[in-house]
Amino acid sequence: MLDSLTLAAACGVRVFGVPVEELKNTLIELEERLFQPNVRSSFTELTELISDDFTEVSASGLRFDKSDVLKRLPTEVAPEITARDYELRLLGLDCAQLLYKAEVLRIEQRSPVYSHRCSIWRRSESGHWQMIYHQGTTCASF
Repeated sequence: MLDSLTLAAACGVRVFGVPVEELKNTLIELEERLFQPNVRSSFTELTELISDDFTEVSASGLRFDKSDVLKRLPTEVAPEITARDYELRLLGLDCAQLLYKAEVLRIEQRSPVYSHRCSIWRRSESGHWQMIYHQGTTCASF
């Protein structure tokens, strides 16, 4: 059975004026920019990618806002993040959810940590996408 986005893509449906598959690729590209050490250490890039009303719930259950992220990420040694199995869900006219699996290896760890991740992206009036929510839940290896 096909999910609605797969069916929409196969039928050439457009969302926000672009094909569904193009929107999915755009959001994956934005998500993966946040994996990159040069972006994670850039106040300017983080400010552009993360909405002012951003909320993150970490794997340990802690909650962070944008100011917390802007203080924390630039000072961290960026982990190596490998993501796969992306799924896109449309939540509204200007909002989409990106779900995926991630393997995260931090410099201080011997083994990677696996997680199911969810990000919600909102399109601004100017047409730019910003992350408004992110959560990672630790899971068994995959």
